[in-house]
Amino acid sequence: MLLETPRLVLRRFRAEDAAPLAAYRSDPLVARYQSWTAPVPLDSAVRTVRGYAAGSLEEPGWFQYAIELKADRCLVGDVGVCLHENRMQAELGFTLAGERQGHGYAAEAVRAVLDDLFGRRGLHRVSAECDARNEGSARLLRRLGFVQEGHLRQATWIKGEWTDDLLFGLLASEWQASDGVGDRGLVK
Repeated sequence: MLLETPRLVLRRFRAEDAAPLAAYRSDPLVARYQSWTAPVPLDSAVRTVRGYAAGSLEEPGWFQYAIELKADRCLVGDVGVCLHENRMQAELGFTLAGERQGHGYAAEAVRAVLDDLFGRRGLHRVSAECDARNEGSARLLRRLGFVQEGHLRQATWIKGEWTDDLLFGLLASEWQASDGVGDRGLVK
């Protein structure tokens, strides 16, 4: 376990996560605004999980947290963090299984990651980007205190179309001012 909340465990990926990862990433609604195309074959998910499991939390680059629901002990999504070379900034992204959306799990998981990034790790800034049509993700980022810093028109060519991107940022001072650090009952 890397992080824990009242309902979730954020941990490293394990081999047995391949099938549930393939299942939720194969949902066309979940994949709609993501870089992958549904369906995600099991052999591809096995390779993805293997890569995620080998990632380094402390080194620059992407690290993917597996989001496990405590009550069911099942994988329900993931949160990715890309630590910048200067180790003072990061980008984040998140994915949640369709049937698990609307219960606050994504907010709880991202909040735990932000508490860790700004609290224990002392980062200065965290950014996020999403497709402008992805209203749920944009709403979640705003609810967590992210400020929309930009709207890039037709900036990304993905899945055969040009899409607009929304850019968000959150500073450590803003997170602390909102009483974000150490306020969620997290266990290390």
